[in-house]
Amino acid sequence: MSEVKLAADVRTSFGKGAARSIRRENKVPGVIYGHGTEPVHVTLPGHELLLALRTANVLLSLDIDGKTELAIPKAVQRDAIKGYLVHVDLLLVKKGEKVTVEIAVETEGDLAPGSFLVENVLNTISVEAEATHIPTSVSVSIEGLEAGAAIHAKDIKLPAGTTLATDPEAVVIQILAAQAEEPAAETEGEGAEA
Repeated sequence: MSEVKLAADVRTSFGKGAARSIRRENKVPGVIYGHGTEPVHVTLPGHELLLALRTANVLLSLDIDGKTELAIPKAVQRDAIKGYLVHVDLLLVKKGEKVTVEIAVETEGDLAPGSFLVENVLNTISVEAEATHIPTSVSVSIEGLEAGAAIHAKDIKLPAGTTLATDPEAVVIQILAAQAEEPAAETEGEGAEA
């Protein structure tokens, strides 16, 4: 897991106009909360934050007025059309602390020969991991599986120090038989008189 260092400035102006002004400066308004502390409203560098958020569950090392805080993204708001960052909520974490996050499920390997389809019932699973060692994803082998096979959350091998928070019986991936479409029956007597 990567740790990204960002400088954050405490902000004192609030509201729609202040947020627009911050975004015009290529910065992003945000709030940091957690550990029973008062929320801290900050301004973060827009481009650096956008690059950092490309990594799922990225650990951010924030320099706030000379004090370093660790945080993970909790909620990210983007503009629906242009995609730029509108606001970000960050959760304070400490080294050694366990957090519950969603991680991506990736498949590897080839199915058994035949016409089979892979259905990803869950694209992510919830896990509990140490805040400084959050896995970005987990791989699941579908090698040689046939129709009717299913992989449950409890069957997924998790990295050391990570525990499953999703229902263990939840189906994550299932293998289906491909359905062949029947050719449309030609209607008889088209254009002919009955």
